[in-house]
Amino acid sequence: MAAGEKRILCVGLACLDIISVVQAYPAEDSDTRCLSQRWQRGGNASNSCTVLALLGAPCAFMGSLAPGRAADFIAADFQRRGVDLTHVAWQPRGDVPCACCVVSAASGSRTIVLHDTDLPDVTARDFERVDLSRYKWIHWEARNAAEQAAMMRRVERHNRARPAAERVGTSVEVEKPREELLPLMALGHVVFISKDVAQHFGYRSAPEALRGLRGRVQPGATLICAWAEQGADAVGPGGELVHSDPSPRRPSAFPPETLVDTLAAGDTFNAAVIFALSAGRSLQDAITFGCRMAGRKCGIQGFDGIPPLPRAPPPQ
Repeated sequence: MAAGEKRILCVGLACLDIISVVQAYPAEDSDTRCLSQRWQRGGNASNSCTVLALLGAPCAFMGSLAPGRAADFIAADFQRRGVDLTHVAWQPRGDVPCACCVVSAASGSRTIVLHDTDLPDVTARDFERVDLSRYKWIHWEARNAAEQAAMMRRVERHNRARPAAERVGTSVEVEKPREELLPLMALGHVVFISKDVAQHFGYRSAPEALRGLRGRVQPGATLICAWAEQGADAVGPGGELVHSDPSPRRPSAFPPETLVDTLAAGDTFNAAVIFALSAGRSLQDAITFGCRMAGRKCGIQGFDGIPPLPRAPPPQ
């Protein structure tokens, strides 16, 4: 990291993923052998940190951990990737969340069963200790909405007192269609909504969802929705609707030759978009880069062994 270079902070969940790769998804009440099994650091914000680090972006993670073997594994993996753990909140009670993930080799699908445990989330009080001047972008994985809203409002107060060049970009991912999380859509400069959230409101495509939900974001904000193999769409501050790689001759979702593992594809998309936007790329370029990166991730198991990831080109 160059002296004085500002970082990207991701706030959210870190958990232990126990991943079993099977030939095909097993039937209920059956007994089958897996092809392989591994431990992997998981959680949306945690995974996005991995991708940012692979892209060469200085980044930090903020979330809760509780002492124990799972946390030791998670912390060591963060450190292996070069992710800053200064803002991890070590909790005196609770257990680190654990997810049992089944990945089908036949289809590339992933099925997740999460034990979210009783580990407290980071709070606005924890966030008060973050030196905002060290960061150029802060991303939230929507969880404890009231506390995260207070964090985001603190960044807005910080930004109002700074010139444009010193302001912190903010983004929030609303993945689960839970009513208590939806108000966070009104607070981020960039808002990622999932296909599940769009369908919760009755929308049948990303463009339809963006048009219908644009009124829920603050004026001047960007709203982004990825729709699996159909790529991603976004509506920018001026109301223009853009689609990932609009060329009719090229796939907008950039699927791999063989679909291997879709686990963390969405987290990869988010991180790549943030990386590109924070580097000054256009919204069109950013969502195209995000789809390209997510497609590349779907062609491998996990993140290790991935070839060097393509960087977003510099602004013109």
